[in-house]
Amino acid sequence: MSRRRVVVTGLGCISPVGNTVSEAWSNILAGKSGISTITKFDPEAFACKIAGEVRNFDLESYMTSKEARTMDTFIHYGIAAAVQAVNDSGLKTGDALGDEEATRIGCVIGSGIGGLPMIENTHAEYVNRGPRRISPFFVPASIINMTAGHVSMRFGFKGPNIAIVTACTTGLHCIGEAGRMIEYGDADVMVAGGSEATVSPLGIGGFAAMRALSTRNDDPATASRPWDKDRDGFVLGEGGGVMVLEEYEHAKARGAKIYAELAGFGMSADAGHMTAPNMDGPRRAMLSAMRNAGINPDQVDYLNAHGTSTPLGDINETNAIKAALGDHAKKMVVNSTKSMTGHLLGGAGGLESVFTVLALHHQKSPPTINIFNQDPECDLDYCANTARDMKIDVAVKNNFGFGGTNGTLVFKRV
Repeated sequence: MSRRRVVVTGLGCISPVGNTVSEAWSNILAGKSGISTITKFDPEAFACKIAGEVRNFDLESYMTSKEARTMDTFIHYGIAAAVQAVNDSGLKTGDALGDEEATRIGCVIGSGIGGLPMIENTHAEYVNRGPRRISPFFVPASIINMTAGHVSMRFGFKGPNIAIVTACTTGLHCIGEAGRMIEYGDADVMVAGGSEATVSPLGIGGFAAMRALSTRNDDPATASRPWDKDRDGFVLGEGGGVMVLEEYEHAKARGAKIYAELAGFGMSADAGHMTAPNMDGPRRAMLSAMRNAGINPDQVDYLNAHGTSTPLGDINETNAIKAALGDHAKKMVVNSTKSMTGHLLGGAGGLESVFTVLALHHQKSPPTINIFNQDPECDLDYCANTARDMKIDVAVKNNFGFGGTNGTLVFKRV
């Protein structure tokens, strides 16, 4: 059986740079940072006091306050991004769907950590007031697959319904696996992506204890600086990104707007250190994705990198890109939107894949901001500081995660 083609027909996001796709994309192109001093809790005791927080989020546009109390914040963000994507796609939902049609639409929406704030707050309630104060909603509000579950219930989607958890590769893996479900006939439409909400004492404290976070607290907007010589760690972000994937003929038949084709997906494992980066794993993920897409390295125009702003990670990814793409690596554009959003962990692949599709759709590379003094060991074209109009026929997206898990997507212009 030949592979069915998969296209992107809807986009949605909640992010530190905007709570709609149009707002976020406009701010990304303008090089506007969404990183500032933490407001969700008092960060004074922490080495890192900055994050990419979601601001001005109109939760009641997506659910009632009663519904919201039964969910952790990562679920709020995931549902909101999914609602935007489904609305953007023009899909029929609920009673408008026939019984068989409903079984052909599914959800793959994950999170790297899930309901950490809910876990923190519930533990405090237990310690201070005893076990009778534990909410009956604690478990369903915290577990990672509930975003996909809520989205399927909201829209009446009865197809595959799962959540993938692979640290910072989660959102990308969700999109890649959702695409494969369509390719192999398990569904005609999938809602896919990731969300995260770990700007909390344990979230910040845990990564700070690893010395993974930037401590440029006096200048938050310039703290996330991938590829810059003076980078000192990543900045935690929150939010989510979701897209609607659809079988090509199905999308054409209903006259859907098509943003791009999801042409390739590759995965690999480092089988090395639990947190330290490894060049060979990312290299193999990129090669696998390009092979799956049926393209050669010299066809890649734009690459949205994992680009976390860590001293080791940025060099490692640069070397992996050069190893996978050879001489062509220096002839294309690489960019890290984390310079503006911070690192959304399990939501990163979802949000950054939305930006990758928009780059291809609008023929523009976003900038990598805060490159003041480019690291000589990071020697590619990172679209420093200013967005660029350019021809993009093939766009690649990378994400890598703790545990040595790697993923790459290839999108094509349709």
